Amino acid sequence: MAGDSETQPRDRGENNNVVRQPFLIGVSGGTASGKSSVCEKIMELLGQDKIDHHQRQVAILSQDSFYRVLTPEQKAKALKGQFNFDHPDAFDNELVMTTLKLILQGKTVQIPVYDFVSHSRKEEFVTVYPADVVLFEGILMFYSQEIRDLFQMKLFVDTDADTRLSRRVLRDITERGRDLEQVLSQYITFVKPAFEEFCLPTKKYADVIIPRGADNLVAINLIVQHIQDILNGGLTKRHNGCTNGHVPPRQRRTSESSSRPH
Repeated sequence: MAGDSETQPRDRGENNNVVRQPFLIGVSGGTASGKSSVCEKIMELLGQDKIDHHQRQVAILSQDSFYRVLTPEQKAKALKGQFNFDHPDAFDNELVMTTLKLILQGKTVQIPVYDFVSHSRKEEFVTVYPADVVLFEGILMFYSQEIRDLFQMKLFVDTDADTRLSRRVLRDITERGRDLEQVLSQYITFVKPAFEEFCLPTKKYADVIIPRGADNLVAINLIVQHIQDILNGGLTKRHNGCTNGHVPPRQRRTSESSSRPH
C-alpha cells in the first residue's frame, strides 16, 4: 500500500486552488481469483513498485483490511471455520466509505491491519499517502451501490473455480495455519455459495473483465496504458470535467446502464 509524497501533490493542488481528486479503480472477483496479483502487476508495469511509498502515484488498498471486529461468539465460530467471511455483513462498509471519501479529498489515511490467524484487527495501522490513482480490491467491492458508484473504473478478475479453490487451499494452509478439512468445509459451506449469491452477480457492473487474472498481460497492459494516460495529464482534465477526453463516469452511468446487457 502506498501513495504520492505529501509535498508534491499538495503543492500541485494548492497552487491551483483545487482539491486533488484521485482516480479510483475498483477490482473485484472471487476468492483467490488473482485480484491482488493483478494490482501488483499493474504497479510493476507502471514502475511504481520500486518507488518509495511517499512518492508513489498509485496506491493499492484491500477490502480484507476492513473486516468487522468480531464479537467473542463470532470469533469462537471463526476459529472453528464456522463464520462466513464472504458475506457482505462481514465487512465494515461504513469504514470503507469514510476511508474512500478521505482519499477523494486527497487526505492521508490510516488503514487497519487484519490478522487472519487470530481473526482480529491488529493494534497497528498502515499509512496510505495521497495518490493520483487508487486501486481498491476485494471480493465484494461492487456489492454496495454506494461504494460502487465511487469508482471511475471497475475491473472484474475472472478465474475458473478449480484454480481459485486450489489457490485458496494452498494459501489458507501455508499462510493462515488452517488444516485441509477445515478449508474445504468452509469453502463448500460459505465461500462457494457466497460467491454465487453476492460476488458473481456484480460482474455485470465491471467495465473490464480480466480472464486468467495476472496471466492476461494483454488486458493488463491496456489498463496500464489507461492509467499512464491519467498520470500524464488526466488529472488536469478531470478538474475540467472530463477524463482522457471522455465524459466523467458519474455522467456516463445513465447511458451505460440502459445499453449494457444484464
